[in-house]
Amino acid sequence: MRYILRILLLTIVYNTYQLSAQQLIPGDGVRLTFMDITDEISGDYFIQPDGRLQLPFIGIISTTNKQFPVIRDEIFAKYDSLYRKPELTILSLFRINILGEVYKPGYYYVTEEERFTSILALAGGVTGSADLESITILRSEEEILLDVETIMHEGETAEDFGLQSGDQIYVPRSFWADTGRFTWIFTAIATMVTVIAIFLAN
Repeated sequence: MRYILRILLLTIVYNTYQLSAQQLIPGDGVRLTFMDITDEISGDYFIQPDGRLQLPFIGIISTTNKQFPVIRDEIFAKYDSLYRKPELTILSLFRINILGEVYKPGYYYVTEEERFTSILALAGGVTGSADLESITILRSEEEILLDVETIMHEGETAEDFGLQSGDQIYVPRSFWADTGRFTWIFTAIATMVTVIAIFLAN
């Protein structure tokens, strides 16, 4: 019964936080990839504190109060007028914090197409002490438990499981990985067995 309730809770949380559109903020950016242009334009470009995005040849794009699809369409339209139907991929690039049981905790930039395993790989992967069943997204005052097994099995992307700019992915330490706590448990059990044995002997 507890297992069923857990699955239902995870499903509700997972569906609630799916993104229909990524909201970018200053410090986030876009990744441009041209497949058929010789000009050196492909690369990562970041939004300034005033919400402006400076891009090669087309100038400034305002990102304030705009969802990413709107920004993307505006960028494509301007490059299309310059290059005539360019083979151009435009991805959102937003900053998250990965912390806990990973080898290189810290801030990283990810795109909406990044898979969960790739995101963890940015931080050097998880340690042997990681509790993969309890990975959470920390967002402002909220703590969102991820259904990691489903995400990894289905190969879902950051956009699919609802990762947002400014989120923190927290990988907790497994209870059994804490050697001190593990030793304490066995010590307590041994003490209880000894006490019971003395009591029965009397």
